[in-house]
Amino acid sequence: MEQDIIISIIELLGTFAFAISGIRHAAAKHFDWFGGYVCGIAVAIGGGTIRDVMLGTTPFWMTTPIYMICTAAALLTVVFFGRWMEPLKNAWFVFDTLGLALFTIAGIQKSLAFGQPFWVAIIMGCITGSAGGVIRDVLLNNEPVIFHREIYAMACVVGGMVYWLLAEAGFAVEVTAIVSFLTTCVIRFLAVRYHLTLPTLKSETDR
Repeated sequence: MEQDIIISIIELLGTFAFAISGIRHAAAKHFDWFGGYVCGIAVAIGGGTIRDVMLGTTPFWMTTPIYMICTAAALLTVVFFGRWMEPLKNAWFVFDTLGLALFTIAGIQKSLAFGQPFWVAIIMGCITGSAGGVIRDVLLNNEPVIFHREIYAMACVVGGMVYWLLAEAGFAVEVTAIVSFLTTCVIRFLAVRYHLTLPTLKSETDR
């Protein structure tokens, strides 16, 4: 029961963070309020929906309207407080990173609750964290961020591995979740701050 409560809290926080990220991207494209809400919903529930379908359970947002309400709150936050958020140049990036880390942890915890091994849980965490961003970018006709050279999905993987190591060492689930969250965020922030990237593939003509 305690773990279910923790998962629900993490999913709500992740929903709000990701929804704000998606709505701000939509605002940059001058979408109307409904279009912004759709983008917010897509990025907020997309990854978790794919995860739940793969786990063979009802998608989390279909069990309660709170996630739709949470996205509506995110829309109103952007609409009414956007002018104060705008001077924060990388506000959308911060919210996107918070959502990435929170949903990664939610994906891992829910997969473990369904009896999946840790290597599957890490993959599910990565899907939960990054798939919503892919759906958002497709809707906005942008190149998905996970295909960029900058570290994005790999931050989920490393955060998931940290979660696994701490859990195996016997740490409490709260400590494990917090450290995994901070690890994912720090990796993402440092990668962007210092332009850390993975090697790129080269075609035959580039060699």
